[in-house]
Amino acid sequence: MAAAAAAAGTEQQSSNGPVKKSMREKAVERRNVNKEHNSNFKAGYIPIDEDRLHKTGLRGRKGNLAICVIILLFILAVINLIITLVIWAVIRIGPNGCDSMEFHESGLLRFKQVSDMGVIHPLYKSTVGGRRNENLVITGNNQPIVFQQGTTKLSVEKNKTSITSDIGMQFFDPRTQHILFSTDYETHEFHLPSGVKSLNVQKASTERITSNATSDLNIKVDGRAIVRGNEGVFIMGKTIEFHMGGNMELKAENSIILNGTVMVSTTRLPSSSSGDQLGSGDWVRYKLCMCADGTLFKVQVTGQNMGCQISDNPCGNTH
Repeated sequence: MAAAAAAAGTEQQSSNGPVKKSMREKAVERRNVNKEHNSNFKAGYIPIDEDRLHKTGLRGRKGNLAICVIILLFILAVINLIITLVIWAVIRIGPNGCDSMEFHESGLLRFKQVSDMGVIHPLYKSTVGGRRNENLVITGNNQPIVFQQGTTKLSVEKNKTSITSDIGMQFFDPRTQHILFSTDYETHEFHLPSGVKSLNVQKASTERITSNATSDLNIKVDGRAIVRGNEGVFIMGKTIEFHMGGNMELKAENSIILNGTVMVSTTRLPSSSSGDQLGSGDWVRYKLCMCADGTLFKVQVTGQNMGCQISDNPCGNTH
């Protein structure tokens, strides 16, 4: 009964509070815990799904875009470096400024050395000039020098200088403002500048063409010359000569009047030999007749020693 009472007393004590362990039991328990921890490599590991974690940094498409931006900035930096080197070599920038040009507050750009340029686009109402006591030399390497403003163009070539404009042109002395040459025909007549002997045009529209009283007026063409007047063409002069390599054609709506002595050189006119019969071959012959008032008309030759007496001639009885 005593043993039963002691066991009951022990259970009651354990139910009422923690059971105190001896030093030996604590040492054994500590040894077992250390042994378990040393053999357990997964101690403190918690399995986590990485797809559910918050990701930091540039990944995927953002990373590829960042790489492209960096490459683009690198290319731009290289291009900028090349442009800087070219500008430094051409303009020759040094510690004292530009060795080849000067910039002034008035907007003047002055080149101090020989410059090689292709096309220059000046601003509105700009001026290109040289120094006061020096000549302005512009040279084209096997190419014409062209000055163009709108539709007006000045071309300086090896063998000629040409000026083309749709609105006209005017040359004047900048010091005296004296007009040397102008195409303003409404204000004054057209006169060739002093020293100009000939004028080469493809087409000209004017009221009249005259020469000086002491010189001749010569009109020369390489091909065909056409003179046309809306109200007629009047050619007047002391002596008028036509030299042609081909045919000469006169057309008029009403009449052609030759007032004065008319001479025709027959050296180049087609003619038949004395032995040919009249009307043989494919030739059709005409005789040129003139009335007393200067009216010209033609008569077809149908027989020898044929005159201008025809029934329907425009002269009437006198011809």
